[in-house]
Amino acid sequence: MNKITSAFIRVLRQSSSSGGTGNLLGRQLSYKSDLSLDKIYPGARLQIYTPPPPPSGSDKFSGFIPMDRLEITYSRSSGPGGQHVNTVNTKVDVRFKVAQADWIPEQTRQKLLKVLANRITKDGYFYIKSDLTRSQQMNLADALEKLRTIIRSQEAVAPAPPSEETLEKLRRRQERAVRERLQLKRGRAQVKADRQGPSGLDF
Repeated sequence: MNKITSAFIRVLRQSSSSGGTGNLLGRQLSYKSDLSLDKIYPGARLQIYTPPPPPSGSDKFSGFIPMDRLEITYSRSSGPGGQHVNTVNTKVDVRFKVAQADWIPEQTRQKLLKVLANRITKDGYFYIKSDLTRSQQMNLADALEKLRTIIRSQEAVAPAPPSEETLEKLRRRQERAVRERLQLKRGRAQVKADRQGPSGLDF
């Protein structure tokens, strides 16, 4: 019995024992390249897995953006791509209502409403656009990363004002730099004067 016959019998037994239809038989006997995921990662779980959102209640933005809370539209792009941009909607427009975005911490949301007031429409929508690439999914990922950067920038802690000691060190450093610059300038002036030689001598 050759390998093909033994593989066929094994698939028939699996199909009959599991009560499956011909779909299992077709999947097992269809051609698979040596570069298929089943052969590169044998035993791996190839199903798409979407992790659950992190628990809410934290004062920090976790980076998780619920896609079902965004309004995403696609349109023709004027960016790179040549003739491709005339046939595929690659430009991405992402918008959402900041006031209703409960996936953003409350304190950060209030900062966004103040800082981004000129970019929020009358209806309360904040827009982000991306036509960086000629790929629709890449532009969507770029728009989401822009949104994460904007949110995290408002969570950044403002730097503390410099202390008196730091200000005194800066003042002394500036004075020392000024003295060194003037000393160097005088040295160059003296070199020029020496090159010109003595003047006004009587013969």
